[in-house]
Amino acid sequence: MNNENIAKIGMVSLGCPKNQCDAELMLDKITRAGFPLVSEPGLADVVIINTCGFIQSAKEEAIAEILEAVSRKSDGFNKKIIVTGCLAQRYKAQMEDEFPEVDAILGIGKNDDIVEAVHSVLLDKKISAFTEPEELNMEGGRLLSTLSHYAYLRIADGCNNRCSYCAIPLIRGEFRSRKIENIISEARELAQKGVKELILVAQDTTSYGIDLYNEYKLPELLNRLCEIEDIKWIRIMYCYPEKITDELISVIKKQEKIAKYMDIPIQHCNGEILRAMNRSKNEQSLRELINKLRKEIDGVIIRTTVIAGFPGETEEQFTELAEFLNDMNFERLGCFAYSEEEDTKAAEFEFQVDPKERLHRSEIINEQQEIRMGEFYNSLIGREYEVVVEGYDRLFEMYFGRSYMFAPEIDGMIYFTGKNLQISDFVNVKITDVVDNNLIGEVVT
Repeated sequence: MNNENIAKIGMVSLGCPKNQCDAELMLDKITRAGFPLVSEPGLADVVIINTCGFIQSAKEEAIAEILEAVSRKSDGFNKKIIVTGCLAQRYKAQMEDEFPEVDAILGIGKNDDIVEAVHSVLLDKKISAFTEPEELNMEGGRLLSTLSHYAYLRIADGCNNRCSYCAIPLIRGEFRSRKIENIISEARELAQKGVKELILVAQDTTSYGIDLYNEYKLPELLNRLCEIEDIKWIRIMYCYPEKITDELISVIKKQEKIAKYMDIPIQHCNGEILRAMNRSKNEQSLRELINKLRKEIDGVIIRTTVIAGFPGETEEQFTELAEFLNDMNFERLGCFAYSEEEDTKAAEFEFQVDPKERLHRSEIINEQQEIRMGEFYNSLIGREYEVVVEGYDRLFEMYFGRSYMFAPEIDGMIYFTGKNLQISDFVNVKITDVVDNNLIGEVVT
């Protein structure tokens, strides 16, 4: 390629919002270097695949994307392939052997070198660059890939919790918080760009600040963020149950801008299973926490995740989990079949549950949750909620959007009728019906 500066760059970013933040930081660097971006990977001269490597299904998705790019390359479309992200970080030793067609592989600590990597592959130089994951730079400009009215705001990376089933500390390294002033500065910049909803993400948001300030600083950070005039909603994801303090509950309760929505991955309720997972709660303490949140925070929506088929989980322990979830009646819940991840302690445990049984158990809980969610949605008929418009469905001739009860990309949408609305408008919607576990409504004035 004679003129590398006219090379078109495409990116496929997989996995969680933290990975998406990494992608947005890299995209900003690429555009500042003068490279044009294309949204369709097949049209790119250089395709960057920002991978996830958390569980088996995520790894399979990432590998499929790489193989698709390799196929396009052999057909003369993608000329160069760069792989970044968690899969690259986790399997750096295998990547070169398994994918010789890939031109550059960057560990997450080398994301800042993405422009240099693009220049190198365009000069037919192969790159394999890695360093410690703690060297990942969380600061800098971002090219947002979300709708204009919301953005993810990463407050920390890495994890120190050492859950026995989880590979995140192996991939992302030790927990490390961003400075409060850096987060506030970025939030103000996002607000100036028109962002109305900030979604706070980290592997463990409730640990925010412990490494920098020797105390949990999420409540203080939230209060500071609420002072930003143009921000309307602040949503908190990835709260660990054992670190939800009375101070945090009080801030969420009192601050109007904070969405009354808490994402609390509990993973299980049985004390023996939780101890094997290296988690500190038990069924009684979890019940007390959930009941306290519902008592203190009016209208709170609680999202959780659980794992079915963890090593050693008996039929009785699974039944206990299913009954607990039915009692607690979570508004949002996802159940995952246990994924046996190499180099984690749980992978070495005896009495691994048969993979088909893991999947069967997860399907049972997810099916039960569908029933509970349907009942919850039917209880909302007749109520009004503030909703942000996110699009228009031409097939059903209805707008769709989210209230505070819906986090982007994971909780679905409310569908409603209205006139002359634009994406990012906030409107009041009255819920009139539930169809296939979708809320249906109409704009009211």
